[in-house]
Amino acid sequence: MSDVTGRTGSGRLSPPRAPSSQVSGGEKRCEAMRETNLDNGVLILSEKIPGVRSAAIGIWIRQGAAHETNADTGASHLLEHMVFKGTRTRSALEIADSLETLGGSLDAYTSREHTSYQARVLDEHIPVALDVLSDLVLSPSLRDSDLSLEREVVLEEIAQVEDTPDDLVFEIHSERLWNGHPYGRSILGTKLSVEGMKGERLRELHSESYVGENLVIAAAGNVEHEEFVDCVASYMDTVVPGVRSEQVAEPSNALAGLELVDRKTAQTHIVFGAEAPPHSSEDRYALILISSVLGGGMSSRLFQKVREDLGLCYSVFTFQSFYRSAGMVGVYIATRPATATRASEAVRGELERIAEQGLSDVDLDRIKQQVKGQVMLSLESTGARLHRLASFALHDEPFQGLDDVLSGIDAVTCEDTLRVAAQYYDPGRHLELRLGPS
Repeated sequence: MSDVTGRTGSGRLSPPRAPSSQVSGGEKRCEAMRETNLDNGVLILSEKIPGVRSAAIGIWIRQGAAHETNADTGASHLLEHMVFKGTRTRSALEIADSLETLGGSLDAYTSREHTSYQARVLDEHIPVALDVLSDLVLSPSLRDSDLSLEREVVLEEIAQVEDTPDDLVFEIHSERLWNGHPYGRSILGTKLSVEGMKGERLRELHSESYVGENLVIAAAGNVEHEEFVDCVASYMDTVVPGVRSEQVAEPSNALAGLELVDRKTAQTHIVFGAEAPPHSSEDRYALILISSVLGGGMSSRLFQKVREDLGLCYSVFTFQSFYRSAGMVGVYIATRPATATRASEAVRGELERIAEQGLSDVDLDRIKQQVKGQVMLSLESTGARLHRLASFALHDEPFQGLDDVLSGIDAVTCEDTLRVAAQYYDPGRHLELRLGPS
């Protein structure tokens, strides 16, 4: 389950990087990645990918659901919607038409810690994509007349989640697990908060958050860094310096135990989840390997045990999310109400097994090859490279090349997996939430 909402979103493996060398003019280099800071604080990144004729481009703002208050929950997401309703120079239709007529695409999403606007185009259309993205981010109209309509669209989105139990169970689980912490706040907001959202609040949020050091602009593909920087700088020269979004406090009271939420559904949807370390932790490598062994595919332990051997489910998988101040790991399974207890016990058994034993040499070597293959295959996509590139900057970590990522995976030992599994996969540390008939 992705921890983002909006028009698109993706997860990725992006571990800490080693320091890159300083280049004149406030620029950094590391392999194909290049980095430049504008005087107003805007960060520009690029990665040239040989052999492609396209580019993926994105603008990230360090503003998400975790930076909101309970009163304005959902504001970041609603603002993301509102920028597509028109700018000072383009109507909503002109925005939609601007890249599609060129064969490109335009997307956006909101997450717990940032908002993103992205485009994918042929390399010759990079200036057009930057023009459109910059217009969206810097010059949205944010009219009250548009808000009344877009508010209804978001309320439909909330209603859709309410009618989709395999989405709703994650919403409820996050809220209960984080126990009042901002990471448990709904990205979409609540019906009450969205209905009461004022246009003035969205305009304030835009002026406060869409500022210098809060902006990260990145491109991956057939892109020349100097040309890209010149083009970005021509659009970003009016951006006000400054940073608004503060780092989210570390959680202190995540919950564990069992919670039952009564709902008339054909299946009982179950999520196990526990607090994990933040994005910067070296333990992320071991956690990703453990997660893949448990529920990363058809050969995983949970799939083979709960689905193939016991026939208790159609869908079962593990998940993980890593934020700046904390993370979360867990398991999702859906089963009929009559078999919910048996399915839960089967999942608990596999969690206990890995928490007590970690991974053997054979299992660890096998899963390392699997994860390394997945990482390398994913990086054939310019979109995946773009997200990976921006992820380092958004988490204030140095960029790391592919060889360093693979070395980090290889460095995980059996002792590491035992220590990490005992700390984060012990089912006694998890909050199990069941959504279904009582």
